[in-house]
Order: sequence, then structure tokens, then C-alpha cells
Amino acid sequence: MRRLWIVFSQTATICLAVLFVVSTLRPEWLPAPARAPAPALAVVRQEAPPPGTAALRADSHHSAVKKAMPSVVNISTSKELRLPRNSPLYELRRFLGDDPQKATSLGSGVIVSASGYILTNNHVVEAADEIEASLSDGRKLLATVVGSDPETDLAVLRVEAKDLPATTFGSSDSLRVGDIVLAIGNPFGFGQTVTAGIVSALGRSGLGINVFENFIQTDAAINPGNSGGALVDASGNLVGVNTAIFSRSGGSMGIGFATPVSTARQVLEQIIKNGSVTRGWIGVELSPVPPALAESFNLGSAEGAIIKGVLNGGPADRAGVRPGDVLLAIDGRPIADPQGVLNAVTGISPGSTAKVKVRRKGQDLELALTVGRRPKPPSRPE
Repeated sequence: MRRLWIVFSQTATICLAVLFVVSTLRPEWLPAPARAPAPALAVVRQEAPPPGTAALRADSHHSAVKKAMPSVVNISTSKELRLPRNSPLYELRRFLGDDPQKATSLGSGVIVSASGYILTNNHVVEAADEIEASLSDGRKLLATVVGSDPETDLAVLRVEAKDLPATTFGSSDSLRVGDIVLAIGNPFGFGQTVTAGIVSALGRSGLGINVFENFIQTDAAINPGNSGGALVDASGNLVGVNTAIFSRSGGSMGIGFATPVSTARQVLEQIIKNGSVTRGWIGVELSPVPPALAESFNLGSAEGAIIKGVLNGGPADRAGVRPGDVLLAIDGRPIADPQGVLNAVTGISPGSTAKVKVRRKGQDLELALTVGRRPKPPSRPE
């Protein structure tokens, strides 16, 4: 018995010694100890709401685009060039793969009536022999020009179709600098394209783009082909017609201009009713008021417009307006500059009587004149 105990003790000692050596020098040889299972964690997942559960999402303008996009059309035009077959331009166009006798261009338009009226820029369709409007549903319809107004660069087209998705008119007068706007159009032929930005400025004029300038400035990307397309507010309502860009490269540089819908609507209604636009006219030549002259006239600020010239026998001449007068107000509406006079007078119907306030030799006078009809601008040479 004593001998067995000695053998057991020696065996246990040797095993412990081997275990100590292995655990010290080669612990990876030993089996990993069993670990107690970790307690289960309660997982709480935040599920996104199903699409359509919220009327508007702060991170998306989808609702506005869905509302406005069907009313925006892509416009393509073509014009016969009638080039002599032996001319260098004829050969160049044929070399480039273009039709030597036909020039094409792209633009955009906005459906303003379910019965087929489309609003666009005059420069998009000017002198075109054929106009085609491509709708958002894939239809392509031939369009005809109902009338145009080169002085605002607007034109109205008509297509033979019914129940078209017409735009809803917003209010450009309630726009504020910083408001979100979306431009929808056909830039570079990429139809139904949407870009977003803000109203950068209001009442931009003196740009030399049109006769009547009261543009909405926006940084929403506007490129060639966007002309005539829609500028809509965050609710998808039409607030302007995209007209021009400032660019040194031909592409968007973050400065685009749109004709306010208030102007576009007046032109649209007159063209549909009469086929043309009729504006008031008083027959004067104007210039801004220099600050030094404003001080000498006790105007307080350089507001108003100086009457540089008066057309003999014209409405202003018959009312007693004289060169050198400073025009301060028309029908109680203060005048800030010559553009303000133009905008105020052209909004008065020909034949109506208007009261003009002028300052002459330090005295304010109020004169009544009968507004005439603004002469049509001369046609551009072909």
C-alpha cells in the first residue's frame, strides 16, 4: 500500500510539473477554457416610416417635382438654312455630320392650359420653321406660335391636345431672397432635369437682356436648353420662366435669371386674347438722377428719372411735360429709376388717363396725360 502511494505521488508530481512547463512555454497547446454564454442583449431597431406616410420630407423636394414636372415640355426646333451648295458653311456642316440645310436647337416650355397652350422664351422658337414639343409621358406634338413678345422674350405656343397637365401659378411677388426654388427643363438635351437652389436676388435689371427687365436671380443650375422652362417654388408652383444665364464658359456659373410669373401671366393673357401684347407709352427719353443733381433739386435721394427729351406731339408733350423735369411718381406710384418709369407706363392701358408727378425748378407739379400705344419694336433682319 505504501508503495502504491509513492507511485501515485510521483506520478501526480510529474504531471503537475509537465502542466506547469507547458502552460508557461506553450499555453496554446492547452484546450481553451469553457466560457459562460453572454447574456442576450435586447436589440431595438428604428424602422424608417413607409414611403408616403408623411406629406412632406425635410430632406426632399420630391413632392414639388412630382407636381410640377409633368407640365414641363422639351422643345426642339428646326429652321431651313437655304445655303448654296458650294458655300464653305454648307461644306463645313456636311463635314461635321449636320444637315447642311437645317439648323436645330433645343429649349423648354411650360404647359399653362389643359387645352394646349405652352409658355416659352421667344428666342427658343424665333424664326423656327418647325416646332416639336415632347411631353413627360413620351408624346411628341407639333406646335404652332400663337404670338410672341420680344421685349420680354416670351412666346406662347399651341399644340392640338386636350387634358394636358397644366402648371399651377404661384406668386412671384411674394418671393423672398433665400427662398428655395427648383429649375426644371431640358439642359443640353437631357430632358426632365431638375436642379435646386435659392432666390439669390429680386428685381434684377440693367442687364441688357430684354427691354423689360425685372428678373429673379437664382443659383439653381440653368444651362443651354433650360430656356423657357419652369422655375417653381418649394410647393411646385410656377414662379418664373427661366430665361438667361451669366456665363463665361457657356455653362452654369450659379447666376441664372428668370422672368417673374407676374410678367409672364400678363403677356400670356394678352397673347391668347389678342395675339399680341399692347403696352402704354408716353413718348419721353429718360436718364437716372445723379446724386449731385438730386441734392440741388432737394430730392433727398437719387430717385426718380430725368426727362432728357420729349417727343413732339406725343402724350407727354401734350400734357405739358418738359425736358429737364424730374419724374417722381405715376398714378401715386413712386419712381426709383428709368426702368421703373418703363414698367409703370407699360402696365397702363393705352387711352387711359394717368397722373404724373414731376419736379420743375424746385416745385412739384401734377400733370394729367392720356397714355398712348407703345410702338412695336423693329423686326430683326433675317
